[in-house]
Amino acid sequence: MQLGADVHLIPSTLLSPPVNELGIGGIGGFCVGYTIKKIAKTIITVLAIGFLGLQYLAFKGIVEINYLALQDLAMSLLGKAGALQGAITTLLAQMPFGVGFAVGLVLGLKKG
Repeated sequence: MQLGADVHLIPSTLLSPPVNELGIGGIGGFCVGYTIKKIAKTIITVLAIGFLGLQYLAFKGIVEINYLALQDLAMSLLGKAGALQGAITTLLAQMPFGVGFAVGLVLGLKKG
């Protein structure tokens, strides 16, 4: 009796399309989440440094900041971010590997 001849290391049932899609979606979601978090950290750092620089210049009397216009700009940017969130939600709902992608995205955001 030969053990190695009839033993398969990976059963074919594990390679079915839903499992593959979950794995690919999970890996893709992790990569996207990790990248989004790293990019967001970089953008926030640059914006914070710029804002602190403007505050310093305003404190010294070199520039004057229109805070109402700044608030309007921030509110319009938040509205655009909400629209992007809706588009991502719709995309994930229609993708066959959306569950794996969503789980990977959350893990990537936590890890990044």
